[in-house]
Amino acid sequence: MSSRFLVRPHDGGRDALGRPVDVDVEAAAAGWRFLSFSARAVTPDAPLRGTTGTREALVVTLSGGLRVEADGATYLLEGRASVFAGMPWALYLPRKTRYAIAPLGPVSTLAIGMAEARRRLEPRLIAPDDVETEIRGAGNATRQINHLVMPDFPADRLLAVEVYTPAGGWSSYPPHKHDEHDPPREAILEEIYFYQVARPEGFGIQRLYRRDGSLDEAVTVRHGDLCLVPYGYHPFVAGHGFDCYYLNALACEGDWRTMAASFDPDLDWTRVAWEGMAPDPRLPMVRRREAAA
Repeated sequence: MSSRFLVRPHDGGRDALGRPVDVDVEAAAAGWRFLSFSARAVTPDAPLRGTTGTREALVVTLSGGLRVEADGATYLLEGRASVFAGMPWALYLPRKTRYAIAPLGPVSTLAIGMAEARRRLEPRLIAPDDVETEIRGAGNATRQINHLVMPDFPADRLLAVEVYTPAGGWSSYPPHKHDEHDPPREAILEEIYFYQVARPEGFGIQRLYRRDGSLDEAVTVRHGDLCLVPYGYHPFVAGHGFDCYYLNALACEGDWRTMAASFDPDLDWTRVAWEGMAPDPRLPMVRRREAAA
């Protein structure tokens, strides 16, 4: 069953394993104002060139490394073999920045989250050692979160995290939402989920719902898919046997840089139940090099 919230990769660039990579969503097509997203494969013969225009952008390595030329400066993102093989390299690019992105090897894949920005800030390289890792939850709701662009990061509207959900586990749980301006409890945030799955036949399920029943969809997502989260609660579960990853890109509506969200009151009790559970021992799924030694 198709869903108006699901965007699948189109026939274009492919990664080193031959899987389609290219996926795009523009803010207007998503039905909101600020947040856009794309994923791409780049080769030496087909680099990615463009300008951020009125948007700020975050380039995240998915597989392989990148060389980025941006307004006369050169940034080397060493990258990783896949999102399941190492911590991220990323590069924040401010608005009105011309860029050219090429791979460090035969082919690399990348994701770019973009948000309309009111001011021009400074570019910033994010190396694995700069990324704070959090193990959140317990039991089969344990997940790893890599904090890329948090509210204290010098950006305008853009926010971003990576989330690792081990096979059969739940994340974005208990279900939360951020579609009302109700400080300090909740903020309005536009959001996408961009998925990678460790095995090619793998899948996960993204639920989107409102408590009044006006929305209730369960969307099957596979490697390279993208899901829009314009409103409502949005928990995720990884299929049994399939470790899953998603990149969350978000855009703040107003001047309040926050990830404030409210939880489904019918399910918020699960956080108390975690106090008697151990974290999933499969996490962290990826870690810094020195921590892995």
